[in-house]
Amino acid sequence: MYYNRICNIYTQIRDRVLKKDKYYFIAIGGVGMSGLAKYLLENGCEVSGSDIVDSKYIQKLRDLGAKVYIGQKAENVPNDATVVASTAIRENNPEMIRARELGLTVYHRSDILAEISRCGKFFLGYSGTHGKTTTSGLSSYVLEKAGLKPSYVVGGIIPELGINAHSQDGRFFCAELDESDGTIVKYCPNVCVINNLEADHLDFYKDGLKSILDTFEKFISNMPESSTVLVNKDCNATMSLHSHKTLTFGLSDADYTACNINFKPDCTTFDVYFKGEFLTDLTIILRGKHNVYNALSVLASLHQAGVDINLVKPHFATFAGMGRRFQKVAEFDGVTVYDDYAHHPTEIKATLSSAEGMQDKHIIAVFQPHRYTRLKNLWNEFLDAFSGVDKVVVTDVYSASEDVIDGINSENFVKDLSKHIDIPCEYIKGSIADVAKTMYPELKKDDVVIGLGAGTITNLSKELLNAGKEAIGAGN
Repeated sequence: MYYNRICNIYTQIRDRVLKKDKYYFIAIGGVGMSGLAKYLLENGCEVSGSDIVDSKYIQKLRDLGAKVYIGQKAENVPNDATVVASTAIRENNPEMIRARELGLTVYHRSDILAEISRCGKFFLGYSGTHGKTTTSGLSSYVLEKAGLKPSYVVGGIIPELGINAHSQDGRFFCAELDESDGTIVKYCPNVCVINNLEADHLDFYKDGLKSILDTFEKFISNMPESSTVLVNKDCNATMSLHSHKTLTFGLSDADYTACNINFKPDCTTFDVYFKGEFLTDLTIILRGKHNVYNALSVLASLHQAGVDINLVKPHFATFAGMGRRFQKVAEFDGVTVYDDYAHHPTEIKATLSSAEGMQDKHIIAVFQPHRYTRLKNLWNEFLDAFSGVDKVVVTDVYSASEDVIDGINSENFVKDLSKHIDIPCEYIKGSIADVAKTMYPELKKDDVVIGLGAGTITNLSKELLNAGKEAIGAGN
């Protein structure tokens, strides 16, 4: 059956809470894997691992006592550790081969998160095609700032806290629940938010949205009767899910409704009603309508969890967003650079809508397609994603270890995009450093550069600054 493939690495651990075990992470430096490693380290576990390149995430793990190798080699793997890997790690990885030779237990990263979530806390899960990092981060942040000492593992750095995971002794555990590989069916949250659902990860979900909905139906059916599922009433796909456990949130006629929305230059305000009765007013400094949904769903989840809304309410107004979510990363010579993880057409539209209201600015979207399969399957949707900007730059595809697909490349995409929209479009080949060197001489005062993608595009601001230094040096 379909779910046998999803669950074939699922291991139920019935009788244990975190104890002092030994773990080895293959590709420990990713934001998700490093969060799990940090959580285990904080619980007294011995953690080691490897990655291809060093990073700030790895250094933070080293500071907590982890031993991390740069480069993946068979001899790195201890002979007495539990090995942790993600879906991206293939069976021909030398460390995976060695783990199998040694007969070590190999867990998918979702198994570790599922184990952590069963450790007696009230489990708040945040899911959906878009918004799960922001909502899980926002929930963790406001609970932290309210002094409730939550534990959490989220898929991005919370800038004000500087971390993506933390183990504390409070009542609540917050987590981002990834649906990309079907492993979401392993979790049983007490309260779960499903922000929205649409076709994505079509390399895994062969039947598109139908497969995704089947997975979420299974996910919901696994939850205990006492659980609550909060779904976006304004999303047709989430509303097609069948469960008596559901409550809705949205902008009209939902169980939790955002009313009187006022988009101001420096903030957004709205009132929240629960089942027709005024619950509270809310202020956020995040931009865009999508962030009204995000904040509303988090408030609803905390209300359902029994949190005193007056404790957390003030902190919604100080949350500046997650790392790589329309994050301002550089300013130089009147140019502003933002970095955003958006790699799906809907996410790109939402991100670019955040730039609306930037009066007298010249908006340049720099898009790095993420995976050949996504670009192929959503080609036409990507063509419609770039409204509201003055120029689009497209870099080479970030393959994420995928094989090249004939004809599916950035050069051909830009040819189609140029026919589809009436704004300048440019393909720049090479590394992100090459892209920055090409772009830098053309940048002017009041330009706003927005990097879009889940890959190395995050280095664009650094490479633009380096290009600037080289230009100054060449002029001396």
